[in-house]
Formats: sequence, structure tokens, C-alpha cells
Amino acid sequence: MERTVTVVPEAGLHARPASKLVQTANRFDADVSIGRAADGDDGLVRADSMLSVSGLNVGHGESVRVVAEGADAADALDAVCDLLATEVESEEQDGDGEAPP
Repeated sequence: MERTVTVVPEAGLHARPASKLVQTANRFDADVSIGRAADGDDGLVRADSMLSVSGLNVGHGESVRVVAEGADAADALDAVCDLLATEVESEEQDGDGEAPP
């Protein structure tokens, strides 16, 4: 299964967004890969590796291809794509959306 999605987080797939993506991919019984949509199969890396995901240097607004195989492939694909299509909360914000004092 695969899907192409545009990266929404302002930071692209760096730091916190990449970490959240790796954590999400690791929750499922599926092999999840990600890469730039234009790079084809040669550009795919394992989504369970922080080094691989952040090494893609994918920025905000770029299209990525997400591929998932395995027992939980559909759920993994949905979760990873939802994450990529949603802005990540800033680390400086607390639970009520305001910056701490």
C-alpha cells in the first residue's frame, strides 16, 4: 500500500516532526518506508529510523511517498500520513497552547 502526501509541518521532516514520525511508524506491525515522491523506489528509507528520516532533508510543502507493508499496513499508512498532513505543536507551548512563563 502506498500514498503520496504533502508535508505540512513548518520544520519539514527535521527534529520533532521526524521523531514523531519514527515513533508513529514503530507502533505498528508493518514495514513503513518514506521518500520524496519524485525519487521513486530508490529514494525510500525506513520510517523507523530517525537518522534515515531526518537525512531525507524533506522540507515543508514537499510531496513524499509513504509505503507500508505488513499486518497493520493500512493503519500505519493512515497514521503516518495524518501526521505528515498536520502541523506539529511547538515545543515551547504547554497544554493550553500558550508559551510557558
